[in-house]
Amino acid sequence: MKLVIVTGMSGAGKSTALKMLEDMGYFCVDNLPIALLYKFAELACAPGSDINQVAVGVDIRNGRSLGEMASVLELFKKAGIPYEILFLDASDAILVKRYKETRRRHPLAAAGRVEEGINKEREKLKFLKSHANYIIDTSQLLTRELKAALEKVIVEEKRFDNLMITVLSFGFKYGIPNDCDLVFDVRFLPNPYYVDGLKYKTGNDKEVQDFVMGYELSHTFLDKLLDMLDFLIPNYILEGKTQLVIGIGCTGGKHRSVTLANKLFEKMSERTEYGVRLEHRDVSR
Repeated sequence: MKLVIVTGMSGAGKSTALKMLEDMGYFCVDNLPIALLYKFAELACAPGSDINQVAVGVDIRNGRSLGEMASVLELFKKAGIPYEILFLDASDAILVKRYKETRRRHPLAAAGRVEEGINKEREKLKFLKSHANYIIDTSQLLTRELKAALEKVIVEEKRFDNLMITVLSFGFKYGIPNDCDLVFDVRFLPNPYYVDGLKYKTGNDKEVQDFVMGYELSHTFLDKLLDMLDFLIPNYILEGKTQLVIGIGCTGGKHRSVTLANKLFEKMSERTEYGVRLEHRDVSR
């Protein structure tokens, strides 16, 4: 039997993840009391059981019982019950925004501020996060991207280093995105904007891509960027980083940056040990 304990921050997408796992063939139970967790797993593992894939939601709603998780996990080990922990996380700013949009109250905020509830929850879930097999940061993920990440780590059982990378194109004239960890300026490349027939196209169009990548300079930049990322990413992972935003900028964010972001995304998607997503912030401006 395969047992996945789905946990994480309130508002990070645990309920959505459980629904997705259910669609993938998992028998899902949300908010099972921790006192019943071992017995439930024992029954699922019993000879003759039809259940071979189980996902159990465990979160802050268990209250003080969360402190019993260490003992339950130790029981799993002694009984030879294999388990994996999937921890869903998101930045504090995103969690606050989601709570405001849904107008829901954080379970630990009571009559106080959402930020206070989030801080308390992080402290209470520290143990589970430190023992997680997979940590997925959903701050910038679309629903389909979360599903793709779950399929990779849970269904396909590919190596996953708990890092979600966003390759983001943008235009400097509209400002550098606040959430970028790394910013690269490709305004040194020839600009398709001044070429007849390309001005109103974008880096998503083959004609613009052929123009931008028609220069050896573009290939050299891409190769050197990939080489640097091959060095940086493992060190970011060791440091515990779960979200990395790589910004590629040109003047208007429509031609050169979009082309290079597309090419970088293609190359990085060949790696299976982390999740990669692509976003073009200013391509429609």
